[in-house]
Order: sequence, then C-alpha cells, then structure tokens
Amino acid sequence: METVLATAFGAIFLGLAFVVAIETISRKLFNVSLQGADELGGYALAVGSTLAFSLALLGRNHIRVDVFHEKFPPRVRALLNWISIVSLAVFALFIVWVAFKVIQDTTAYRSTAQTPWATPLIIPQGVWYAGLVIFALVACALAWRATRLLLNGDTPRLNSDFQPKSAKEELKEELDDLKARQHAEGAAR
Repeated sequence: METVLATAFGAIFLGLAFVVAIETISRKLFNVSLQGADELGGYALAVGSTLAFSLALLGRNHIRVDVFHEKFPPRVRALLNWISIVSLAVFALFIVWVAFKVIQDTTAYRSTAQTPWATPLIIPQGVWYAGLVIFALVACALAWRATRLLLNGDTPRLNSDFQPKSAKEELKEELDDLKARQHAEGAAR
C-alpha cells in the first residue's frame, strides 16, 4: 500500500514539475503562457497532501508530542497509543463527512473553477475526496488492529506498532536509506 501511494504521490509531483518547467520555458522564450499551471499546482497539492496523510500514517510519521511517552509504563503507553490511533481514525471520518458535504454542494451548484480553464470542480474535488477516503480507510483499519491488540492484551505489539518513532528508529531508517542509495550509485557505475 505504501509503495502504491508513494508512487502516485511521486508521479503527481513529477508531472507538475514537468508542466511548471514547460510553462516557465514558454514564458521566457516565447512570451506565451499555458494558462493553468498554477491551477494544476493547486490540484496536485490537494491530492498529494491526502496521499501524504496515508503515507505518514502507515510509516508512523505523524507528529505527536511524546516528551513523557517513554517514561510511562508499557500498559499506559499502550493505552495512549490506542487513544491516538482511534482519535485519528475518528478525525479522518469527520474530515470525510465534511468533504462529502463539499462534494454535494459542488454537484448541486455545478461549480467550476474561476480560471481560464473553468474546470468543473467535481473532477479535482472527486480525486481529493478519494484521497481522503483512502486516508480514513487506512486510519480505521489501523484503529481496528490496535483495538484488537488492546483487547487481546498484546501490549508489546501495540506499543511497537503504534508508538511514535524513537530517535534511534529514525536514525536507523536514515542510515539504511543512505546505504541503499550508496549501493545503487555503486551499482550504476
């Protein structure tokens, strides 16, 4: 799931970078604008951010204030970790509900963008909404998993899978990523 979301996220922003580069070159060299690169940028940011929500959640990268987290006993940490993921799932469902109201209004009024393209807003908002739904589904699935772990008394697993990343974990990930990049560069030569 992470690979699919990361690939979609990367493709969106590589495509946007290409459009912006063409826009910049055509303005500088030919004094012609594509009319809409900024509009596409806004759409890419809206859709990309919803994918980033899910990626951050799957990678345990959402920021939490964890100053005292490690000082609590394992059972208290497990309860806090459970509360964290369940509250995030509830919040994700709330966002989906509010976004659905936006989609309903857009459909009812047949809203279009106030740009030269006059894009029917249901198109970018529909993709944005799909990203929010994916985020809510991921959050709910993780909340369900955390709830099962809590009810089964699997405190160590709940803590390892749902606690904020420690500085050691983040450092290890960065060093592993560095090694992979160095290995890839060495193989390419």
